[in-house]
Amino acid sequence: MEASNYWPKLPSPDEWADTLNTVHMWTQVIGKIRLELNPWINHSWGSTLYVSARGLSTHAIPFQNNQLEIEFNFLEHKMEFYTSDGKSANFDLKPLSVASFYEKTMSALNDLNIDVKIFTRPVEVEEAILFEEDRKHKSYDREFVTLFWKALVQINRVFEQFRARFTGKSSPSHFFWGAFDLAVTRFSGRAAPKHPGGAPNCADWVMEEAYSRELSSAGFWPGQGLGEPAFYSYSYPAPDGFTSAGVQPDEAYYHDDLGEFILPYKAVQSAKNPDALLLEFLQSTYEAAADHGNWDRTMLEERHPKLS
Repeated sequence: MEASNYWPKLPSPDEWADTLNTVHMWTQVIGKIRLELNPWINHSWGSTLYVSARGLSTHAIPFQNNQLEIEFNFLEHKMEFYTSDGKSANFDLKPLSVASFYEKTMSALNDLNIDVKIFTRPVEVEEAILFEEDRKHKSYDREFVTLFWKALVQINRVFEQFRARFTGKSSPSHFFWGAFDLAVTRFSGRAAPKHPGGAPNCADWVMEEAYSRELSSAGFWPGQGLGEPAFYSYSYPAPDGFTSAGVQPDEAYYHDDLGEFILPYKAVQSAKNPDALLLEFLQSTYEAAADHGNWDRTMLEERHPKLS
């Protein structure tokens, strides 16, 4: 099968901006529920979503003596809620305002006897309309959403391969609803200088804790602010020589304004071997961070005998 059959062509962020902004806010509603109910995990990992076989999922969330799972089912275009005692609820994903989505979500949880209150102002966006008041964002184009999710399925698969190469502390491949990106992060094991914060509508302490350890992070986002969907990679703090390091593949470049290396999604999607091209970007940008930052790569990349 040709690569394009696995890796779908994606629209620019402008082409599906209305749906993109709406679904972004929907994911923030669900992410904040997980954040509220789940124990705190370093770097906000207890609040993320995960690519699933049907869409995006919270995975199991503890609630009293039960477990709750919430999933965006992008195959059947339903919002689904399940508990470990066999109860369930759902509603259709279709053009809905954020206010209506929030109301339906809270009603579904109420039907499952789950009482949760969340902070209803979105984070990491300039225009932060309270969920219950947001009737501006109300679009849902099934085709665009399905394409985006199918791309995430492929990207997540490669991110997990990349994660498996590292034996130091590493994040899962997980979806951050604040910035609407899929990311995987490696850590050197050393403390990092205090992060300056400054993310819109986000408390500085969140970023300070998230970047409290030296890291190399890579991810993918739809391309808002760039004009096209793309992969990124950055280091915090960025060591001397990192920004001018020679990374691969040839289509990758350093974006001064964003402060990170960029690889356009279309370069991967159209490649003869998309997996290899993406892994080349992930590995070379990590090595730029680790080598210029004097990471102990021997310790951090030591392989188990079964994996050698």
